[in-house]
Amino acid sequence: MRRSSPLGLLVVCGLAAAFMTPEAKAGPLSLRDLLQGGRHRSQQVEPPDPPVAVYAPDGGVAFIFDRTASPPLLRFASSNEIWVLRAEPGPRGDTIYKNDLGEPMLRASRLGGLTLFTMESPGGEAVALQGEAPPIRPPPILSPAALLQHMAQASARASHALQRLVVFDAPDVTPESAFLVADAAGVTAEAIASLDKKTRESLKLNRVVFEPGRAPSARLNDGVLQITVAPTKGVAGRPSSRLIDVVMNR
Repeated sequence: MRRSSPLGLLVVCGLAAAFMTPEAKAGPLSLRDLLQGGRHRSQQVEPPDPPVAVYAPDGGVAFIFDRTASPPLLRFASSNEIWVLRAEPGPRGDTIYKNDLGEPMLRASRLGGLTLFTMESPGGEAVALQGEAPPIRPPPILSPAALLQHMAQASARASHALQRLVVFDAPDVTPESAFLVADAAGVTAEAIASLDKKTRESLKLNRVVFEPGRAPSARLNDGVLQITVAPTKGVAGRPSSRLIDVVMNR
């Protein structure tokens, strides 16, 4: 039997390495990998979604998810409320996006999938990418006339929901806090309108007062709902409708 020379072995090994695929160089392939033409699809990372995009669950309400903002923002197509989310690391390399109550609203997997959590689907439901969207950017300036209009509309909506007059007041509003107060008024009215019938009938509320502070909060005392806004925090400086809802249901 003829013995191969060391030089011949080097040539053969070099040719084999040159024709190896990137998948093969990364590690051994299983039989399933070979039959499917490479690594199993579950191991492939999907291309990243656009930083601002529209998503929708199967048969559900679409929403915009804006990752360019800091903190990230979310807005459903059926509402004007802007949800301010806090990103936290989750299991298996996922990222969990929570609201101001610490409740999860979105989960982004390290492979690119997105899951939405709502009151109707607390266990979560997968959403599909619909396309790119413009960033969520609330206007920073609001005129006094526009603020009064927002307050009147919010008061009318809350009064209609409770079937009695609910006054909305902001005695210490400034030009810098005008937009945030108007936004908080709309969010508060939405929270009131979303209450179930039993809670609306038992709720003792006749006035909503917006006041400046260091951190957003909501408290109900003697028929007055006090909403604290923090103008320096931007849109994150007012409580969400979910937090207000919890306060009114205590």
